[in-house]
Amino acid sequence: MIISFINQKGGVGKTTIAINVASALAQQGFKTLLIDADKQGSSSTWASLREETPFQVVSLARENMAKDALSLATEYDFTLIDAPPHAEAISRSCIIASDLVVMPIEPSGLSTWASDVTVQQVEQAREYKETLKCGFVVSRKIGKTVIGRQVREMVENTGMRVFDADIENRVAFAESMTMGQTIFEWGADKKAMAEIETLTKELVNYGKEELSERTETEKLSIA
Repeated sequence: MIISFINQKGGVGKTTIAINVASALAQQGFKTLLIDADKQGSSSTWASLREETPFQVVSLARENMAKDALSLATEYDFTLIDAPPHAEAISRSCIIASDLVVMPIEPSGLSTWASDVTVQQVEQAREYKETLKCGFVVSRKIGKTVIGRQVREMVENTGMRVFDADIENRVAFAESMTMGQTIFEWGADKKAMAEIETLTKELVNYGKEELSERTETEKLSIA
């Protein structure tokens, strides 16, 4: 399964989520690949701080990356794509390669409005790939604030799925990334680890639904 993390606005925690979800999958025994499709190379920089990573990290930041991403993904149980902000052509290629598009949004109208571009791209891609799924995850949330609840209500109006797991704005995420570690290796915040584990479980279960739907579609086409 290929999962891309995309938002046209930067600074929404996209790379942090992608790296830590990849780590959670690897801990469960899944062979996992993380594709860095962002020319800023944040995921690749994180990997360069380590002697080895618990999952494979490759850089593939170009507009026509979909074909190569699909080819690489055949060797893995899960392939995650860390997509770039402000790069519609590359984002479109990431979406085409994906089974599930995850849009991290922070409690701000700016990131919600920026996600509109991605939603439009997903809808366009669905014309060719009907099984493509999409969902929002609230990221960098500040505790139990009103704005945190409001952003969830805003995106629910799109009719797309909003994952139950919220990723809060925790110092442990920034610290672990800076030190080239996953939130599990850093181990300083159990709540942060639980948030990533909950989100990962949701993504895997949603992926199972997608694969089941795809199988049924293939059976019908054969019939």
